[in-house]
Amino acid sequence: MASKNNTLKLIPLGGVNEIGKNMTVFEFGNDIIVVDCGLSFPEDDMLGVDLVIPDTSYLIKNKDKVRAFILTHGHEDHIGALPYVLREINAPVYGTRLTLGLVENKLKEHHNLDNTDLHRVKPGGSIKLGAFTVEFIKTSHSIADSVALAIHTPVGTIVHTSDFKIDYTPIDGEVIDLARFAQLGQKGVLALLADSTNVERPGYTMSEKTVGQTFESIFDEATGRIIVATFASNIHRIQQVFDAAVKHGRKVCISGRSMSNVIAVAMDLGYLSVPKKALIDIDQIDNYPGDKIVVITTGTQGEPMSALTRMATAEHRKLEIEPGDLVIISATPIPGNEKLVYKVINQLFSRGANVIYESLADVHVSGHACQEELKLIHTLVKPKFFIPVHGEFRHLKQHALLAESLGMPRDNIFVIDNGTVLEFTPNSCKIAGTVTAGRVLVDGLGIGDVGNIVLRDRKHLSQDGLIVIVVTISKDAGTVIAGPDIISRGFVYVRESEELIEQARELVRETLERCKQERITDWATLKTNIRDELRGFLYERTKRNPMILPIIMEI
Repeated sequence: MASKNNTLKLIPLGGVNEIGKNMTVFEFGNDIIVVDCGLSFPEDDMLGVDLVIPDTSYLIKNKDKVRAFILTHGHEDHIGALPYVLREINAPVYGTRLTLGLVENKLKEHHNLDNTDLHRVKPGGSIKLGAFTVEFIKTSHSIADSVALAIHTPVGTIVHTSDFKIDYTPIDGEVIDLARFAQLGQKGVLALLADSTNVERPGYTMSEKTVGQTFESIFDEATGRIIVATFASNIHRIQQVFDAAVKHGRKVCISGRSMSNVIAVAMDLGYLSVPKKALIDIDQIDNYPGDKIVVITTGTQGEPMSALTRMATAEHRKLEIEPGDLVIISATPIPGNEKLVYKVINQLFSRGANVIYESLADVHVSGHACQEELKLIHTLVKPKFFIPVHGEFRHLKQHALLAESLGMPRDNIFVIDNGTVLEFTPNSCKIAGTVTAGRVLVDGLGIGDVGNIVLRDRKHLSQDGLIVIVVTISKDAGTVIAGPDIISRGFVYVRESEELIEQARELVRETLERCKQERITDWATLKTNIRDELRGFLYERTKRNPMILPIIMEI
């Protein structure tokens, strides 16, 4: 049996049993490479939290071993955590041209570009990093320049598809390199990690070109302004909007900061082909009739601060929805966002716009492989072992069943959680323990300082409100000099509940008097007694449990 130094460790720190914050560690001896470094967006109960990034405690402990971060494409769930992680682990970053262009833009915003060593790679190329040789394989996805990885190690080759689909007619003409997957399968692949996002969907994902054909027919019939909302990173979708606009003699303007940033990067790098005269500033929009205007904007997920939502609520500073506008929402609601999206659609309709969304026309296609495409990759690669990734537990389980239906032995399939350590030798794979993994919450400039206790308090405040009791006590006599004053926030309105507040004051006075008679002078005990007495009283009277904060001052 191989010694521990001759085994390959594979450790997902994000991206399994969840959608987002993708990050996978590969370790052999004294060498570590990290594939992707993504974020996810907060869940409904993460009040006030801006972003969620992976817990990188294991990498920080082993940062001397980290040879590089390898990026598969430029989506936020694959690159978004880099500005935060690079502060702790300063390692080179490898990615394709557009991916690094988006990373540079992100690092500039965080003012840590100067300290980062960025290396551009091309699909078909490879790099040597310690014990690893990483090969980049061209794939198709909903962003240009996406790649899969073949990671050649001393114990065998690992193929990591990352996010992909099989598009035989991609917009840029660069078809997924199925031949290379087949060649790797012929040579022998130790393990396959594959995208599980669309594993529940039978058949094939439609080509991106079908969206362009739909745009053509919609633009043919439109008589007013056209507003297209799509993901800022979907360069091919944006190219098709520009193509349709130019063909129909319309000018294009951009709304939304992220959209403007990505389009600027894509144009600079040559990924977007836009005639100079076709693009106008949003301030010039009133200089043209409605039938000569197209607006490309953000807000496909109903985000409250996005450009489209602000248009729908008449809060956009420069663009207001008018009767006769045609709004195309070129995306599918992410699970959990449906209410937000349909709320915006309702608001747009109420302002007189006509709205086309995925339920009504083929204005969106997924960037992820469906069952038949996944079967093709499994059949070409023919791995000894399989680890489904990039999906919630149900996705991973369905992908495991799909692999089993293709003849993969059940014992060779590993449905694992973040932090699980898989250990490989040339002929074996086993679970060899766990490392620290989880989520780090980013709130404003704070990274990781919002934890479960803070979230619990925020939830408590949001549901039941806050009562503050302020009282001033004589240091010598222990008598009440001023107060108790009661301040209520989110619990009851004091002026409308004067009787309740007065009874609460009286209860606090009685509690302090009793504590004085019992010679209780310790502040912590005083506060606990006030809190306990008041909690019972308020629940009995209101059936609510506000957060109670006693403040005691001594004079």
